[in-house]
Amino acid sequence: MQNKITKLFNIQYPIVQGGMIWVSGWRLASAVSKAGGLGLIGAGSMYPDVLREHIQKCKKATDKPFGVNVPMLYPDIEKIMDIIVEEGVKIVFTSAGNPKTWTSFLKEKGITVVHVVSSVKFALKAEAAGVDAVVCEGFEAGGHNGREETTTFTLIPMVKEQVNIPVIAAGGIGSGRGMLAAMVLGADGVQIGSRFAATEESSAHENFKKTIVEVKDGDTHLTLKELAPVRLVKNKFYNDVQALYQQNPTVEKLKELLGRARAKRGMFEGDLEEGELEIGQIAGLIHEIKPAKQVLEEVVAEFNEVKSSVTNW
Repeated sequence: MQNKITKLFNIQYPIVQGGMIWVSGWRLASAVSKAGGLGLIGAGSMYPDVLREHIQKCKKATDKPFGVNVPMLYPDIEKIMDIIVEEGVKIVFTSAGNPKTWTSFLKEKGITVVHVVSSVKFALKAEAAGVDAVVCEGFEAGGHNGREETTTFTLIPMVKEQVNIPVIAAGGIGSGRGMLAAMVLGADGVQIGSRFAATEESSAHENFKKTIVEVKDGDTHLTLKELAPVRLVKNKFYNDVQALYQQNPTVEKLKELLGRARAKRGMFEGDLEEGELEIGQIAGLIHEIKPAKQVLEEVVAEFNEVKSSVTNW
């Protein structure tokens, strides 16, 4: 299954594990990389020293390529980037910010840079900034999301039509069928988040993993757009947010309700009532917590099986 993405990252399959906060530690990243995909450590929930520890453990756990996902709104961004360079990380996915800010710095260090976008406009800006590829993320995705509410399957062909760099599809992809559909629409590879959140190696709390498995269609919703759009499981915290919206709240009131460490409380500490539970719409198709290797193998097997059947249709 060699193509532009496998060559870019020197991996076996064009499958990237999303770098999710509170979920994507070194265990998950190394497991996906060892299985032939590209594992990503999610730096968004890590202090600089914690990130360094995860990078070092990941290097010991696998000799396969892996990367780090860095939300550029991170307060210690300079320290994070310095650690990435010092530890010899060769692949960085940037998100939530202007790709011009760090792309040149990273490229000068010989690092492959990919930027996450939610629109054609930002894909073109990322290409102009010099990134090696873009992740096109539709609003089906979990966690922080684009404001445009463009779905993955409309976004992929629109971006593919405009850019010359490789395109990785994300949002609502958790199976081989989804992967094939994305690639038929022009994607060169896929990024899978939610499906890997519900794996044995995920650093998410067991309570959250069980919640993912129980989620049905309609159980998640994109909200808090005034701060940063985020797709959440509907729980007490979500209901509190919706109740506050009935009062036409100010941004300050929304921030006050959100408080600090709400995502950590939900996804990492397992508070299913007051925590922020971020997951994608594809959770409705996730029915079991499995090892990451098995998830990746099942995606690849289904991709090949369905591709063969469609070819013979």
